[in-house]
Amino acid sequence: GNPYAPTYLHAIHSQLSAIFNYAVKYYNLQRNPCLIAGSIGESRATEMKFWTQETFTHAIEYEKKDAYRIAFKILFYSGIREGEALALTPEDIPRKESLIDVNKNYAVVDGIEYFLTPKTDRSMRKVTIPESLHEEILGFIDGMCLAPGDRIFYFQKSGLYEEFKRMISRSGHERIRVHDLRHSHASMLINMGVPIEAISRRLGHDSIKTTWDTYSHL
Repeated sequence: GNPYAPTYLHAIHSQLSAIFNYAVKYYNLQRNPCLIAGSIGESRATEMKFWTQETFTHAIEYEKKDAYRIAFKILFYSGIREGEALALTPEDIPRKESLIDVNKNYAVVDGIEYFLTPKTDRSMRKVTIPESLHEEILGFIDGMCLAPGDRIFYFQKSGLYEEFKRMISRSGHERIRVHDLRHSHASMLINMGVPIEAISRRLGHDSIKTTWDTYSHL
């Protein structure tokens, strides 16, 4: 019942316009109707919510379920996308290096689970994480007796979102979305003075322009 965000509307328009441009070029469509109608939405959010590391550290104390706590920590300290986190398997967590090998995306369509290949080469990446988090992930994997190809996290996005809301309610902090943990990670890196190119590669953006357009106001 909620309206789409302006940035999502803009993304829909851009994708549809690209399809019509293809039809103009190859299938004799006279004009792109999206160009005639004009753009909708906004190319970037007017307001971006994020947590500082201090806020996250306090909020995560109110999450007592190991799987969710580790998932939220991964999202905050790596900046990977929710689908990338939910697709992680034990073989994506090297034993001797504190990093995550991001190579697939998890999605559920009409009740069927899919492991999808990332859309771009830059989405295939290795992301370093704090050593303490690395040890926590390995301990969880060992405790669950997971096979190399098993998903580390048993829940889907809906479960992740609902548990995040409950954690926020218990902690009393400003409500943000799970995706805003990715923004929080980027904000933390910017505050640390990390170069925009390094941030772009870490986030798996297709180009530095995407990173700049999203976070230049920070």
